[in-house]
Amino acid sequence: MTDVQDDDTTPGSAFDDADESSRATRRGRLARVFLISAAAIVVLFGLIQLVPYRVDNPSTQHEPTWDSTRTRRLAVAACYDCHSNETATYWWEDIAPLSWWITNHVKEGRQALNFSECTRGGGENEASETIRNGSMPPNYYTWLGLHSDAKLTAAERTELAKGLAATLSGWNCGHGGG
Repeated sequence: MTDVQDDDTTPGSAFDDADESSRATRRGRLARVFLISAAAIVVLFGLIQLVPYRVDNPSTQHEPTWDSTRTRRLAVAACYDCHSNETATYWWEDIAPLSWWITNHVKEGRQALNFSECTRGGGENEASETIRNGSMPPNYYTWLGLHSDAKLTAAERTELAKGLAATLSGWNCGHGGG
């Protein structure tokens, strides 16, 4: 018997060349899909920057009569970025989609309490309670050293809560502000 070699299994055969060509074609397709996907993401990211949804600061400035300058100073440090018309943002907080979250957060904060739009009148005073129980300012607000002046000590928290209770009595500064 003579050994008959199968041409398709020998090294360098047409079968190996076709298999290698097929792998190269697949790699080329994957690279092309990856590049198109990456380009689409970059274009989409650029386009969402055109959506004009950023934090604004209306000119209305009707603050309550503060019980002390210390209470106002603590409120400015811990509360004003979300609860006034004097919101200061970092440059990267103006980049969508993060800017959308920040803007929505500030709008909700101003609806609950806005120190810049207070009027005489009664209402609930939840502001001092949220300071006292630690739910405001939220702990994530001071993560990574950001807004470090808003990180209140226990004594400052107690002082601010008492000061807000005294300040907001007889004032209406939004739904939950007084």
